[in-house]
This record gives sequence, structure tokens and C-alpha cells, in this order.
Amino acid sequence: MEFRQAPSVSIDGETIKRIREDKRLTQLYVSKVVGVTTDTVSRWENNRYPTIRKDNAIKLAEALEVDVDEILKQDDAVEQAIFESEEEPKRWRWLLILLLGIILLGTAMLIFRNQPLPTPALQAERLLPPNAAPGSRILIRVKLKTEKPLKGMILKEVFPKNWALVEADPPPSSLDNLEGVARWIFRNPGLKTSVSYRLEVAKNAVVGEEPPLLGELIANPDGQRYSIPVQSVGTMIVRPLHWADTNGNHVIDDLEILEVSGLLDEIGRLHLDWDALENIWDAGGYRWDAAGSRFVPEKPKDQQPKDGETQKEK
Repeated sequence: MEFRQAPSVSIDGETIKRIREDKRLTQLYVSKVVGVTTDTVSRWENNRYPTIRKDNAIKLAEALEVDVDEILKQDDAVEQAIFESEEEPKRWRWLLILLLGIILLGTAMLIFRNQPLPTPALQAERLLPPNAAPGSRILIRVKLKTEKPLKGMILKEVFPKNWALVEADPPPSSLDNLEGVARWIFRNPGLKTSVSYRLEVAKNAVVGEEPPLLGELIANPDGQRYSIPVQSVGTMIVRPLHWADTNGNHVIDDLEILEVSGLLDEIGRLHLDWDALENIWDAGGYRWDAAGSRFVPEKPKDQQPKDGETQKEK
């Protein structure tokens, strides 16, 4: 049997642009998924390239998360339907072949049913700080591991609405702060990959709550699509404490400042308000200024001079 497969198809640029904007996807994100330049995506949307290769149309539909028929011009969609109807009488042969394949597959499953199924060698962990003060900025780190080289993978992180991602290293490929969704796309990533980002906590965040952070890692090891959840390590609670104050005693001690210092090389170009941290460490303590949404360096109460006592007398 001879199959006809058109080398190119006609696409509807206006429909492509509308779908992309409705889903709040950037041309950069679409271009990376398809494997073309942003200029090419722009030309597709403006009908400057009215036809594209069929394999690119399939990738484009996957990037937009729609069926490929939705982005084709009506003539191509009708032609495809006519072709499929012409082939209908011939399909009984393939149904017999498919039935034989199912029988063989069932036999193989009976033989190997006691064999453990392989699991994708992927890991995704999110390292949470213990504290998230309303209106403050906190550091989130995500560690990604794979035992085999991958052609590509996508990290998706979902954070509470009214929170905002203010900076990240590397920068996200797609960001929607209104819905609380950020995505990173990696091509040919290393066996170990890390993402660091800073979230600005909503000022109306409820003290005592554990804000939900969700995410997934999408990859295709061995040519198969896998999606695994990002596992959170640690518990983060909304309370008026600095994110680096791991024991919650209103003090950034020597061990805690050293731990933050050790993160500077890992987080790349992110800003951790290092000067403010050093001022808190040098003062020996801090308090939370809710009105200004900031931490104020302050000595612990047991180290402050008593009424009528000078610093020299102390």
C-alpha cells in the first residue's frame, strides 16, 4: 500500500497567533519547542510563510497544545479528510495486522509480567526556606538530575497567586505572574541542572499557612515522554521571620550567614540583599517591620542596655 504524505501544509497565521496569545505563550517559547527562530514564528503568524513542513506543523501544534488540524487552513483540513475517507476501504488489512500485533504483545506481557518495569532515571527536588514573611522576598532552588543525556526537558513551577517571581537564574522561558506559572525549557541539559529564583510573598499572605508550591519536570528519556512531580524538601510557613533564619530565633548567626555565603556561586546573578543580611548578622538580631515589609537589624532584647545603663557600664 502506498501512502501519500504532503511535504508541506498550509497554516492559518491568525489562528496560530490567537491561540498563542490566549495561552499566554511567548514567541521565544514556541520557537524553542519547535526548533526555529522567533523570526520564523513571527513570519508564520503574519502569513509570510503560508506553508511549512508537515513535521514543523506537528511540533507547532504540540507547542500550542492543540490538534494540528486547528492550525491548518480549511483547504488542507478538508483535503486531509477526503484522503482519509478514500483510504478507509484499505484499512481492514491493517486492522488484521494490528490484531496480530495485539496478540503477540499480550503473549509477551504474559511472559515478562514478573519483570519489573523500568522507571525513568529523573529526579526533581525543590529546596524550600523555612520562613516566608508577608511582602518579603525568598529564595527557592530546584535541583534536576538525570542518569542519561537528554535532548531536552521542561521545568514548570506553580506558585500562589498574588505572589510574584521577581528574578531567576536562568531566566524563565515563559512567565505568568498573574496565574503564578513559570516554565524553563532546556535543550541538551547536563546530567545535573539547577534553577534558582526569588519569590515576592504576597503582603496579604496569611501567617501560619503553608503556601502550596507545585511543579513538574517533563522529559523524554529513551524517546518516551515522562512527567514527574517536583518534590519539595523542607516545610515553608508564612511568618515574620527571615528566610535565612533557619532556627527561627530572630538571629542570623555565624553558621547561617556562612550557609547563605555558600549559595552565592550556585545562584549566579540573583541578588540576595547581601548588605542587609550582613547588617542583621553584625547587629546580632533583627525585627520585622510589617509596614515597610523589611527586616530591621536590632540587638536581641537580652543584649540591649537596660534603662539608665550606658553601653560602657554594660
